[in-house]
Amino acid sequence: MENIPAISIRSTRQTMSDRKSPFYVPVPLHFLGWHVHQYRRLWIWLGHLESKRLAEKLQEVPVTMPIYITGLARSGSTLLHEIVASHTGVATHRIKDYPMVFTPYWWRQATARLNPTQPRERVHQDRIVISSESPEALEEMLWMAFFPRSHDPARDNRLTEGYRHSEFERFYLSHLRKILLAEQAERYAAKANYHVARLTYLDRLFPDARFLIPVRAPCTHIVSLMRQHHRFLKGQRNNSRALAFMQRSGHFEFGNDRRPMNLGDTSRVRSILRAWRRGEEVLGWALYWDMVYDYLAHLLQSQPALRKRVRVIPYEELCATPEKTFRALLDHCGLSQIEQVVSKFERTIRLPDYYENSLTVAEQCLIKDVTTATARKWGY
Repeated sequence: MENIPAISIRSTRQTMSDRKSPFYVPVPLHFLGWHVHQYRRLWIWLGHLESKRLAEKLQEVPVTMPIYITGLARSGSTLLHEIVASHTGVATHRIKDYPMVFTPYWWRQATARLNPTQPRERVHQDRIVISSESPEALEEMLWMAFFPRSHDPARDNRLTEGYRHSEFERFYLSHLRKILLAEQAERYAAKANYHVARLTYLDRLFPDARFLIPVRAPCTHIVSLMRQHHRFLKGQRNNSRALAFMQRSGHFEFGNDRRPMNLGDTSRVRSILRAWRRGEEVLGWALYWDMVYDYLAHLLQSQPALRKRVRVIPYEELCATPEKTFRALLDHCGLSQIEQVVSKFERTIRLPDYYENSLTVAEQCLIKDVTTATARKWGY
């Protein structure tokens, strides 16, 4: 089960220097996040109430070809989310929605007159600039509320096409309609790393959905993952509320509560966890990369109908030939306004220059030994 610490009055006392940290979480946001997490059944009820009050309007809102971006963190998924969400006809969750995700329409109405926050580089320090209006991966809060063990590494986290959960499915469909209604949009998009474990389930719910799967060469990907994990460990150590924020918003990729997905092979998950416990970061991440992308490769090979709705986006191609990649992914998603999106993003994208050289020769060989067979399936 998820081990999310209760709110502590002592944890709300932080120094002035802490407040300047990108990991700083203000007391009101910390408390509100605790309340929404602690009383999720109440917020689910409020979500149903919101849907009931909006029932007549929601009947007129179709959910057509939703777009899902999923893969391991640090593979370019945030950039893909921003590209898709920049389209004027696409609605998504935004940073300003945390933690009021369960009642999206009412919250958007209540905050409609608030000005966006000043743009700033996000906590990852990876050149991505954000404000309160930026797209954000907050959908996971809904899944955690209905599937409380969805991040337990000791059990299979997958939801397959045969799975049924009528209350969640009714709630979720209404939720997407409310996001679309709030933004007066025609298409919904979400970035959710953990949807790797739910692709066939989502494909059953939305047979016309479009999926974007970013993939990145193992060595540079693993260095980026390790770099962020170290950064989040330090940030959470110096900012006592940062860990709770990550847990409540459904982010277990990095930091003091890092958890690998369990994609049906518990023995592989145990190997990953053992490596991390022993301090063998490179080995643990290599095993994790191999497990996730091996699973996806087998899934797409065995599900040809799903494969047709998936577009694989190699990170290296995204950075090297952004215009070509943008056109391909937007065409796959059935989105227009390609020229506007290209002009907005193509000049800002380039390969980072600080990853490969930080690995020793032995570490690079270790990664290749673990991942080569799977990497070949993805063209590496």
